[in-house]
Amino acid sequence: MLRSTVMCCLALGLLLHAMPAVVAQAHEPTGDPSVVLKTPNLVAFWTFGEEPGQLRESIAPEGSYPLKEVNGPIATADVGPYSGHSVDFNGTQYLQLDYDKTGKLNISGPDAQVSMFAVVRIIDLRQSRTIAGMWSEGKGRDDDSGTRQYSMLMNMPTYGGPNQLVPHISAEGGVTRRADGSAFPWCADYAATKRKVPEEQWCTLAFTYDGKYITAYINGTYEKRELDAKKDRRDDRYFTQEGPDGKDRGMNPYYHGRGIFKYDPEKHAESKPDGGSDFTVGARYAVGSFLREATKGKFGGLAVFDRALTDEEILALHKSANIDALNAADKK
Repeated sequence: MLRSTVMCCLALGLLLHAMPAVVAQAHEPTGDPSVVLKTPNLVAFWTFGEEPGQLRESIAPEGSYPLKEVNGPIATADVGPYSGHSVDFNGTQYLQLDYDKTGKLNISGPDAQVSMFAVVRIIDLRQSRTIAGMWSEGKGRDDDSGTRQYSMLMNMPTYGGPNQLVPHISAEGGVTRRADGSAFPWCADYAATKRKVPEEQWCTLAFTYDGKYITAYINGTYEKRELDAKKDRRDDRYFTQEGPDGKDRGMNPYYHGRGIFKYDPEKHAESKPDGGSDFTVGARYAVGSFLREATKGKFGGLAVFDRALTDEEILALHKSANIDALNAADKK
């Protein structure tokens, strides 16, 4: 069944790729899923074509990675880049895969790399929102019990990311620590784009982590952003002096360089009693709740890779969604 689904998606993608650029009607995919499927190191790829009440399955060859709905059936919209549909989050629901089922999505370790790509239409960025990831923050400020790994988040003004794309990587799981071991009140390790995340229009969002740098992309484009320590609220020595060669860490790309947290049930039994982080889409566990910062908007595609993709690959993924046609179809 999985093999036939993948072959159908590939055939559909090739057909769409060969067709002249036209405005797609509702229910018709605007994009080419084969571009995503053929990108090396793909772990999971969801196109969200299922009906409400069903598990959302990955169509990547690695495995299905079924995402279950939390807080009731989640609406499906009749517009999307790869299946002709999208999942429509209302801010009170999200999708979840239990930690013990995350498999190759459980990307962790000192040499780990990860990339994420999403096709979304976000509404209401007045507070922090989540695309997806393995990111459990614990109960709030100064709480070190979190089991954060990687996540693509939006709107994080604490350290210079208001309304921007702010992909996070954590080496500690809990709060970020300086070289001398002293702690921040939160996780402070994230890149931040120059541009704000587009609202009420389809766009692509992506990030890569190559083991050293986190890089964020909006609509297939990476824009370098230098650190402005005072303006970006990153004047702590951690940001200004603990980067490469004793220099600053930058903003986009942002230097992390310490790998991705790996949960160990024996080592962390007392310090992180809630266990490893689930993989979630549209929400994360933050300040003691999954729903306090849950996302509103449509998700038409989501892909995770266990490698840092190149700029060219990110741009190719963006083009595969055919955003112009998607926005036109969404207005019908």
